[in-house]
Amino acid sequence: LPRKLREEICEAARRLCAKADYLNAGTVEFLVDVDRNEFFFIEVNPRVQVEHTVTEEVTGVDIVKSQILIAQGHKLHEAPLNIPPQGQIETRGVAVQCRITTEDPANNFIPDYGRIATYRSAAGFGVRLDGGTAFGGAVITPYFDSLLVKMTCWAGSLEEAVARTDRSLREFRIRGVKTNIPFLENLVNHPTFLSGEATTTFIDETKELFNFRAKKDRATKLLGYIGNVIINGRAEVKGKIDKKRELLAPLIPHRPGSGSLATQEVPRGTKDLLNEKGAKEFCAWIKKQKRLLLTDTTMRDAHQSLLATRLRTADMRAIAPFYAAKLSNLFSIEMWGGATFDTSMRFLQEDPWARLAELRTAVPNVLFQMLLRGSNAVGYTSYPDNVVREFVKLASTSGVDILRIFDSLNVIDNMKVAIEATRDHTRSLCEAAICYTGDILDPKRTKYSLKYYVKMAKELVKLGTHILAIKDMAGLCKPYAAAALVKALREEVDVPIHFHTHDTSGINAGAILRSADAGVNIADVAMASFSGQTSQPNLNSIVAALANTPRDTQIDLDAANQASDYWERVRGFYYPFEEDIKTGTAEVYQHEMPGGQYTNLKQQAKSLHLEDRWADVAKMYATVNQMFGDIVKVTPSSKVVGDMALFMVTNSLTSEDIFDESKKHSFPKSVVEMMQGAIGVPAGGWPKKLQKIILDSAGAKAFKGRPGSSQPAVNLASIRKELAKKIDREPTEHDVMSYLMYPQVFVDFAKHMKQYSDTSVLPTTTFFYGLRAGEEINVEMEPGKALIIKFLTVSDPHDDGTRTVFFELNGQPREVKIADRTLEAVAHKHPKADADNPNHIAAPMPGKVSTVAVKVGDAVKTGQRMLSIEAMKMETAVYAPRDAKIGEIKAPAGTTIQAGDLLVVLQ
Repeated sequence: LPRKLREEICEAARRLCAKADYLNAGTVEFLVDVDRNEFFFIEVNPRVQVEHTVTEEVTGVDIVKSQILIAQGHKLHEAPLNIPPQGQIETRGVAVQCRITTEDPANNFIPDYGRIATYRSAAGFGVRLDGGTAFGGAVITPYFDSLLVKMTCWAGSLEEAVARTDRSLREFRIRGVKTNIPFLENLVNHPTFLSGEATTTFIDETKELFNFRAKKDRATKLLGYIGNVIINGRAEVKGKIDKKRELLAPLIPHRPGSGSLATQEVPRGTKDLLNEKGAKEFCAWIKKQKRLLLTDTTMRDAHQSLLATRLRTADMRAIAPFYAAKLSNLFSIEMWGGATFDTSMRFLQEDPWARLAELRTAVPNVLFQMLLRGSNAVGYTSYPDNVVREFVKLASTSGVDILRIFDSLNVIDNMKVAIEATRDHTRSLCEAAICYTGDILDPKRTKYSLKYYVKMAKELVKLGTHILAIKDMAGLCKPYAAAALVKALREEVDVPIHFHTHDTSGINAGAILRSADAGVNIADVAMASFSGQTSQPNLNSIVAALANTPRDTQIDLDAANQASDYWERVRGFYYPFEEDIKTGTAEVYQHEMPGGQYTNLKQQAKSLHLEDRWADVAKMYATVNQMFGDIVKVTPSSKVVGDMALFMVTNSLTSEDIFDESKKHSFPKSVVEMMQGAIGVPAGGWPKKLQKIILDSAGAKAFKGRPGSSQPAVNLASIRKELAKKIDREPTEHDVMSYLMYPQVFVDFAKHMKQYSDTSVLPTTTFFYGLRAGEEINVEMEPGKALIIKFLTVSDPHDDGTRTVFFELNGQPREVKIADRTLEAVAHKHPKADADNPNHIAAPMPGKVSTVAVKVGDAVKTGQRMLSIEAMKMETAVYAPRDAKIGEIKAPAGTTIQAGDLLVVLQ
């Protein structure tokens, strides 16, 4: 009704209610009878319904009656109409009509067609829809009008009408076909349109109308991911689910202290002390503490050692508030850096920087600690000095309080840039580490003696480290050796000492207790359910063992046990990544494999189908270490030893085969680069003969000087532009740094985010295993925005090899089409290389061809790289064995191959 008439009716209604004393009667409906020119109301309440008819005149009814008479065909001049002259007619309100079509405004408004996967329209007061045949599941063909619906929004003013139009346009959810809604949103919000001054040339002359903001469409993308997992599974868990599948869905993580924790004040912790005191005074505070300070490694090294670094942010985030409230007496939480950086992107499709930010918000009071590989940062190669400096500064400003800096070969020169950057350009603590290997108690092993470690410690303290770390990455530091080492260091250096070890042998809780007796300040431990074996010793047991002693940790044991109960439930989600380790083993003293590498190397071995030859891999690991000159083994040097061991086992090679110069081998890329000096040179240098054999095989030469110093500084601005083109958006400073660390891994991660959005919000069971029919989950996209997703069923296969997966999303039906990879045609079997044909180049290992550097007809020289193969985290280059021409390329980039497959035919 016209506004004046509505106002008159409302006023009459108030008068009538007052007269009849119906102000508190409940619900009252008022109606106008335009034929009888009467206004009346009906009272409605639970007890009575009474109709009151009032005959007093409501003048505005004449206008409505006139409109009806005109519609009935009466003449304008007839008395009952009483139409005033044109000049006396008033406009009341403004209406805006939008035609919503399947036209693509980004492509010159060319009509789009296909199947509408989702259709939800706007609604509300002042919104009128004249719909066509649009609905979820409707097929839009290219043969008819592209109109989906006409929407008209009415309001009292242009501003109100446009605001209502804008809101209504944003309420539409149309998926499966492109629409002109983004263009309409830009149009109605443009200042020229709002001013009412738009002319017929407005669209042609206003280019910014075609600058469209990309729609997130996160819900549809997440359904696509879940559907893909339901249909095709995830490769790393496929085939390992059936025996425990029934246990997965009910295991909802217990959240200790949830609810009440949100209203509690967070206790003061070490983070607060560091902020107040600064690094120097804080370290003085550490040295005054009688208690043994503890670092919990559950969120980093523990799961790296036990679960191949697969722990997801969602499971950390769930218990983080409990740590802040109940475990504030921890010295620090190791939760970032090391292998978690690339693994989170590579295998979990998560942003490591987002993990840091989320946990920092949840735990504002306890120090966060990371592992930094010196000049290797968090990568597997050396980076230019300016990249290392920028990474250190960005990590600090993003939430890292302690940077444990080490070099994989104990080369101090490789640590200097990171140490200086931490000391001079951040407010974080520098914790330089000496990496322990060998046995200081064994008089036969003189390369890494007590004198060697003390000398290195003094040099690190001279460089200005705030804290000195003993990094026993393989758990080789036996209890009495730990006591001797800590005692010697306490006598020689005046900084806090932090002891890190692994419990692979089963006795290294004793090493922590003995080091505590010797005066160590801080020790690394893991929550009970994530401790032992290749992980750190048991936090809960250490807390109990030191209770009521001078070194009492002052950790709440009951709270630690609650946390362990939570982690025990969570660990069940990751059973496919568990290795069949029943107990500690003294074999670690023979192969000397770092605990953090053990499960990762086993996963690599499985991907190469060597799971039945693990004993051979472990023995070969020890053999390779001796071939390399008995080196310090920690990432990335330990990875290179592992790469070489896998290469030799895969190809059934012995050390004698490697040293036989008449035999040519295509060594893993990491091995070639290490022998060049890409990650530094160990004490005593590389064995000359082996270095020559490996470098000659690839036509490579050794580097001169410190890795990183000879590399030109990276132009971060140009890298940002390069990355923007690859990911089709403006990258953040975190994106740029991730790309510098792992170019292809980050690009692949960005593609995943674009295709599926942020899958880190999904529960772990859903992320790895999908959903069962009838299973429902709640997904919190962001604070205040949640999705309720229920999986219904899967269709039979379609002719195109796809299946439709049916869901309910927030109670509304949704569906996605997923290609079923089991229905694809059987791939053509790749030909094998003929071992007797010198022109056949065979694949040295199974994997995927990542790059091809040559083309048919190219002339190649001996040692020239022809292509690269990637398997898991290992890349191997295939080099030309002689001068020749490329006759055929049998494995283009992207081809999945097995060992012995034919790659290239030479002429």
